[in-house]
This record gives sequence, C-alpha cells and structure tokens, in this order.
Amino acid sequence: MNPSELLARLTQQGVQFWVEENKLNIRSPKGVITPEIQAEISMHKEDILALLQEMNISNISEGDNFSYGISLQTIGRLIGGFTGETPIGYQPPMIEPKLMAQNLKITFRPLPHGYHQQKIIQFRQELAIILQNYGVQIFSWQEATTDVKYEIKLPFLNIKKKIILRGVKREIDAVIDVERHNSWLRKIGILIAELLYRLSYDKLAKNRQLNVIQIAKLSSWAEDHAAKYVEDPTNTQIVVITDIDHKFIGESTSYVEKINIGVNTLIKTFSEIVIGVSDKKISILNMNLSDSIFERKEIKNFAIKSLIPKIFVPIAPLLMNRFAVGVYNPLQSEYAEKLAQLGKKLSNTGLFPPGFKLAEVLKRQSHRDIVNVIVNGRTGVSYGFLAYVEPPVYIGNPELTANEWEKLIPVPGFNSHQLRQNDAGRKYIKLAFDGDFAFRQIPDIWLVSSRSGANKTNLNIETDVLRIGLHNGLHLQLPIDTLNQQEDIKPSYDIYVMLAISLAAALYTPNLIKNGAPIVHFHGYPTFDWFQKNEYCFGVNNPSVPCGTYESGVLNFLGIANLANQNLDNIHLIGLIEPDHGTNFIAHDLNYLVERLQFGCKHGQIELGGRNFASLKANLSES
Repeated sequence: MNPSELLARLTQQGVQFWVEENKLNIRSPKGVITPEIQAEISMHKEDILALLQEMNISNISEGDNFSYGISLQTIGRLIGGFTGETPIGYQPPMIEPKLMAQNLKITFRPLPHGYHQQKIIQFRQELAIILQNYGVQIFSWQEATTDVKYEIKLPFLNIKKKIILRGVKREIDAVIDVERHNSWLRKIGILIAELLYRLSYDKLAKNRQLNVIQIAKLSSWAEDHAAKYVEDPTNTQIVVITDIDHKFIGESTSYVEKINIGVNTLIKTFSEIVIGVSDKKISILNMNLSDSIFERKEIKNFAIKSLIPKIFVPIAPLLMNRFAVGVYNPLQSEYAEKLAQLGKKLSNTGLFPPGFKLAEVLKRQSHRDIVNVIVNGRTGVSYGFLAYVEPPVYIGNPELTANEWEKLIPVPGFNSHQLRQNDAGRKYIKLAFDGDFAFRQIPDIWLVSSRSGANKTNLNIETDVLRIGLHNGLHLQLPIDTLNQQEDIKPSYDIYVMLAISLAAALYTPNLIKNGAPIVHFHGYPTFDWFQKNEYCFGVNNPSVPCGTYESGVLNFLGIANLANQNLDNIHLIGLIEPDHGTNFIAHDLNYLVERLQFGCKHGQIELGGRNFASLKANLSES
C-alpha cells in the first residue's frame, strides 16, 4: 500500500490524522491499527506527514481572509464535483485580478507596415505599460514565437508543400493585434486555401485527423489574421484592437442588433476579444456579447477589471467527459414541467433573444470546423439560461453540533478545518456566520436545465430539458428520447454557475431553496430601484470573468455567502450580478420570479444590455 492509499483506507475506517508543530498525530478506534498497520505507518510517516500538510495548508490562510470561512480551493472543488486527493483536470480558482495578471503571458504582434492610426497606436502603447505594471509578463514577438514547420499535401495533385511560419508558443495566453484588412490578392489566396481545405476534408475526417491545429494549418496559410500564427488556438486567445463601433455601443441600438454586430465583428477579425477605441471611449466585446463601455481615462480600470479576467479565464464549455452520463424520463419530472412553464411565462419579456446557428454565421467550412471543436460539438449559441433546482437531498442530520463535528473524520484532499465526513461518507462543512459557526451537511444537488442552443421560451420537455447532478462528481442525465442524438444534446456553458448558486443557497439560505427554486440568467440588468423588500443584490464589483468557469461559479457562490452573513431574514429573491455578462436570479417561487421580471420589463426597469449596470454600480456598496 502506498502512503496515499494507506491514508485514505485508514480515514475511511475512522482513523483521524492531523499535524501539529510538524508532528504527526493519530486517533484511532480500537482494533483498527494492528501491529502490521503500525509498521506501515512508521515506514511511510514522512510521506503521510507531507500529504497531510499539502491537504491542510492549502487554504487555511486563504480561507481566513473570508468572513464565510471557506477557501477558494474548497469552493472550487465542491462546485466542480472534484473529489479525491489529486483530482484529474482540477485547477484552483483564482478571482483576484492582480493575481491573474501575475500569471499571464502576453505578446503584441508587430504593427503592419505603414500603419498610421495614431489613437490605436497610442492606446496600444499605454495598454502594454499598464499590463506590465500589473505584473503581466509581456514578451516581444521574437521571444513569443518560434519557427513552426508543417507540410500540406495538395489533394489530387499528390504534391507536398512545406511551410515555415513564426508560430506563437503554446504557453502564451494572448496575442494582442490590430485589425488588418486583406488586399484583393490575399482574398484570392484565401479562396484557394479554403478550396484546398474542402477538397482535403473528407479524407482527413475519415482518418480522424481533424483537430484545431490541423484545420488551422490547412486553411489559414493565405490569411493575415493573428490566429494564423498561433501554434495552439485552444490555448492562446486573440485580442484585436480596432476603431470603436459607434452603432454597437449606441443606446438606440437594440440588443438583438448588437448580437448581430458583435458576432460578425468577432468572425471578421477571427478573434476571441475585440477592443474598440475612440478618443473618449473604450469598448470590449467577446462571445458573452456584452456592450460594456469605459471612459478612455478609465483605461487602468478597464485593464484590471475587464480585460485581464477575460484573458485569464477564456470562455469554454464544460466537456462531456466531466460527467457521469445517464438518462431520465422528463415526463415524470415535475421540475422539468416547471422549467418549461417558466420559459413560456417569460416569453413576453424579451429577455431571451434568439441565438444563432454556427453554420449560418460562419461561411467558411474551415472556420466552422475550428469552432465546432472548440465548443465541443455545439451547433449554435444562445444567450441566457433557465434552470430549476430540485429540493436538496440530505441523508441523515442536515446539521450537527460542534461536538458532533469534532467526531467526524477528515476527507482526503480537503482541508479538515473546513470539511469532514461521517462514517456513512456524508460530508459536512463548517460555515462562519458573523462570528458563529454552523456545521451543515453538503446535500446532493439536482437541477433541470435547458440544453445549450434550445429555445428557452418554448422548450420541448421531451428533448430540451437536461438533468444535472452534483454528488461525488458531476452527473448528466439526458432525456430518454434523445439517446441516439447525444452529439447534439449539450449542457449549458453555465453549469458551474447553476450548481454554485444551488449549493450556496442550500448551505447558506436553506429556506430559499427547501422546496426547489427557479434560476434565470439573461444578458442584462435591473435598475437599483427595481429591488423590493426581501430582495437582494450582490456582485457589481466582481471582476468580469466569462461564463462557464470555476471562477464565475465561485463568485456567485460567494455572493450568496456574503448576503447570508448580513443576517438577512425571509429572502424572497437574490440577484447575482456578473459584470460584462448579465444577471442571475434565484427566487423561492416560480410565479413570484416571473411576476417580478415581467413587472421590471414592462416598466423599463429591466432590459438587455449594459445600460442599467451604472444604476447598480452607483447605488450598491460591497465589501
């Protein structure tokens, strides 16, 4: 038995291990530690000590920074369904922009020959200095790139063409470029490149060689987008600086129009982020399709609160291999029915505009194939989500006394000051409430959600409603009638946010969620005046991390934890603000939430886009 296995086995048998003053301490039920086991412990003592220190050090100091008492590491692992000592694929969440900055590597692509747009040149120079001052590592183009050699085989002609380019290294997080316009000669080259790609497509697909890098090599050699020079497009984001689009940021432009403008801008520049610059304004655009505007003099705030989080935490869907996949019958679920009702009742609010099919906006086959790989097979993009949380599932006592907590055993991989488990394996967490502590069971969380790309205001209950679970890992249950079309049925990008809100509500505001609860997200905000008694809001000062990440989930979790620490009674509704993205609402009752949202839309107090964000920012003070 190795030290890790020995530790896990003995803790499951009720043996408690802890470290004090760098010494290993053990408390064991009678008869568990035999002479043979004692000998194994002695043999691996130093390794066990190191494991325990790694488990516990992890975030005691970090957790103490929060009044709610739980570290970011623990929150991230809980909402991500990561269990065990060394969970595969787990990355600790980071929500402090200055720490994000210190972990970023960025390069600026050299300006095109004869480039004379002085306001963009000046902005670019100023941005580079600000990023560097925040701790971002800025690499020269020469340092950030390396020669990349690859070979293209021309179809039918059986001719191999060797190409050498300066490719941006995989470890670079972002390339910052300016918009470049193709000449007619280059456009002809692009048409030829795309034709050759199409001719090669069937053979490559048959041989299963179609990954992002392979597609980019075959199709981008005639282009001048920065993406052409990226060694690994899944790891390096492209940020393009261009003239601000006054129609996009205009107050008279509807959000549906802004979706069309924004999507086409991202496609035209083939980038993940576009920064618009004028003499007085800065705009920032990504696939969240926010319309956030900063004053030109706010460039430092723009960099630290908006740009750095977006580069550090790229938009990415939760991959299907993160779930244990099963099936369920939505026709037998009252919550699937409630979700469908929720969507229909909100149809007249206009909060859920139609999305788009990737095939309709990406005209080039190669671009569609690249995006298809990156978005994990999703065929379309929509804005907002609907979910309905089922009542949390507890086994045994939902809450323990301090004495009962002390008798619990550690959980390998978790900080034993924060989380422990009983003999039946049910986990309990120690929560801080204004100086007092509560010891609450972590329940199983189940919710139903609209699938990615579904028409949320007209859900087909038999095919559009997925069931998501959080219990010793992530679970995905597909509608039983969709078994033969799994490749088209994908969960929302915002799964972490849904689970984080649900788990935080169960732990901190259990009365809000005890009978189940609707959750709604849309790409807009209410005004401050819209909120009534027993309705609360948090998050306006959060960094603008994109959806679909641990970080966005953690920030929503902390929003509910923070409100719970304000000793609020009888909470009817919570609004969790995501800057540059939108608002999440959770309420105690479906009809209550629907009536409040309908009222806000009817009276101009809720709308899509970022116009109302200033009202919240001006009136909400958050610690």
